[in-house]
Formats: sequence, C-alpha cells, structure tokens
Amino acid sequence: MRRGIELYSFKEIEKIKKACHVVAEILQVLAENVKPGVTPWDLEMIAREEARKRGAKPAFLNYRPPFHTERYPAALCVSINDEVVHGLPRKDRVIKEGDLVSIDFGVIIDGYAGDSAITVPVGNVGEEKERLMRATKEALDRAVMKAVAGNWLSDIVETIHSTAEEFGVYPVLRYGGHGIGRKVHEDPFVPNNRKDLGKKDVKLRQGMVIAIEPMFALGTEETVHDGDGWTVRTKDGSPSAHFEHTVAVTKNGPMVLTEI
Repeated sequence: MRRGIELYSFKEIEKIKKACHVVAEILQVLAENVKPGVTPWDLEMIAREEARKRGAKPAFLNYRPPFHTERYPAALCVSINDEVVHGLPRKDRVIKEGDLVSIDFGVIIDGYAGDSAITVPVGNVGEEKERLMRATKEALDRAVMKAVAGNWLSDIVETIHSTAEEFGVYPVLRYGGHGIGRKVHEDPFVPNNRKDLGKKDVKLRQGMVIAIEPMFALGTEETVHDGDGWTVRTKDGSPSAHFEHTVAVTKNGPMVLTEI
C-alpha cells in the first residue's frame, strides 16, 4: 500500500454511503431537469436547494482541490459537449436539443464525502454521441467489477482504457478518479488513460474507497483549459462524456455506494 491511502472501517463506509446516497438522489433530480431552455446555473440552484433540504453540504462549493490554486465557486460541475470536466455552471449558457450534459456533484455529511457524475443526453443526440455515452458507462461498469481486494489499480485503468479502444473512443489524459472519504480528493489517483499510470502500481485492499470516473472523448485524448480557469475541453472540440461512482473495496467484493 502506498503511504497516505486511507483504509476505512465498515462503520465509516456506511457514513460515506450515506453521503453517496444523497448525491445519487440529487443527481436523479438534476437529470430530470436537464432540458432545452435550462441553464447550468438553474441546475446549480436546484442542487444547492436539494442539498439544503437533506442537511448536506455541497462538497465542491468553495473547495480548493489539490490540483488547483483557487477555490471552486460552485456546487456543480456542468460540462457540455466538448467540455470534459470542471465546467462552471454559467447563467449565460442555454442547454439545447442534441447536447450532452455531464454533471459532477458531491456532498459532505457528518464529515464524510460522496461523489458521482452522470452524462445526460438532451433529446436526440445522434449515433456518435450515443456510442460515446455507452462506451463511458460500460467502462465504468466494467471498472467497478475490478475493484476487488488483491487486484491492482492497473486492473481498473486497463479496463477503462481497453473499453475505450473497443468502442473507438479516447480516454482523456491527465484526468481520472481518486480516493475519497474524509476528504473529497484522497490518494490514490485513478487514471483513465494507461499512459498516466506510470511505473508505480497500487494493490487494492479491503477498506479502500475510490471514485472511479471514466471521461471519454470522440476524437482525442488531449485536452485544453478554457479561459475561465476551470473548464477542461477536448483539444479537437469533439464531444465528451463522463460517468462516476464511488466504490468501496470490501471482503465481499466491490460495493457501489452511489447507487440508489
């Protein structure tokens, strides 16, 4: 085990699961509200209100992640079409028919965090975007099954990357999942692209809790930063999709905590 990776008790995992359940509920509400004419800021307001009603603190709001020097100014990441991740929920952007809308959301309850992401198609998005979504969701489902004590982090990474290859899409470089529990971002980093794994691997152990989050693009593995300092886009402007579950490694196999 690499230094710094937390191992959580069953009682602690149940607390993480409580936060994850709230995340899943709110994402379901948000998905129902993704429709033409709605703005990402409308979704932001819904997320904040739904969290308040459940006694949860939005995990991302005013949070400074370890990969950034600034605090994130919103509760949601709303990434549309070629926006891969960390899309700021803007008031001046209107969702329209044919868009792919990726929503990443987390909460903290009683000192434990949950995190999940979904991609929602707006009406008819076409065959290529449908294939992209299927690939990304399939990669997540397959990767979750690899979250078994005794397996290696590389088993998850290879599963995600090979699924992208099977569907003819691209796992983006430099972005991926992470450990989660008392903090939103903990070790280990869970890459989506095998190029990001490096020479060091991590053996999966009972009590580890990880967010697995494939991010695939139709045309490239390369990304660029938007001028807003947060939003990450595909370098070639091709569409992207993003799905995420928080998963506990238990003696009985993987436990998906962000399913209702």
